[in-house]
Amino acid sequence: MILKILQVGEPVLRNVARPLKPAEIRSKEIRRLIENMRETMRGAPGVGLAAPQIGEPLQLAVVEDRPEYYKDASPERLRERERNSVPFHVIINPNIRPAGAKKAEFFEGCLSLAGFTAVVARSRSVHVDCLDENGKPRVIEASGWYARILQHEIDHLRGCLYIDRMHSRSFCSLENFGRLWKEKSMAEIRKQFGLE
Repeated sequence: MILKILQVGEPVLRNVARPLKPAEIRSKEIRRLIENMRETMRGAPGVGLAAPQIGEPLQLAVVEDRPEYYKDASPERLRERERNSVPFHVIINPNIRPAGAKKAEFFEGCLSLAGFTAVVARSRSVHVDCLDENGKPRVIEASGWYARILQHEIDHLRGCLYIDRMHSRSFCSLENFGRLWKEKSMAEIRKQFGLE
């Protein structure tokens, strides 16, 4: 079932979500929620969806970056963003930490801020300890675009949106992003917005 994605202004998007207990993770309700979140994320389409975005204050998110989402991107932009496909998976009760000091800046959007995007600096590599959809411990070492997705979704579980981290001068509509910035390098974008 496709669920309604809440938009910025909803209190649940600004509150810290609660951890799931092991018994909850294995429940029919959570299994159904995960499947509905997968359908909702794919229907949007998006590369991640956190439970607070559909009104559930739970530390649960789904992630998937499918090749068709970036099929029109130039090889140069894909290399710059370090973007590769990521198979569908679930993260529950995650703890995240940077895996190094290097940062990467790119435009980032959000299904809960429909129609807008901005440049956000994120850690280039991260280490995530979490539980999977079966309640089993999982360790994720991610870099590039995948690391960005994980940071974005885990922020949602802490009541944080990308607009809290964005370079405000870069905030623009998706229409203007597509028309003006989509094929620009980050060096050009940084220069234009005075981010250097």
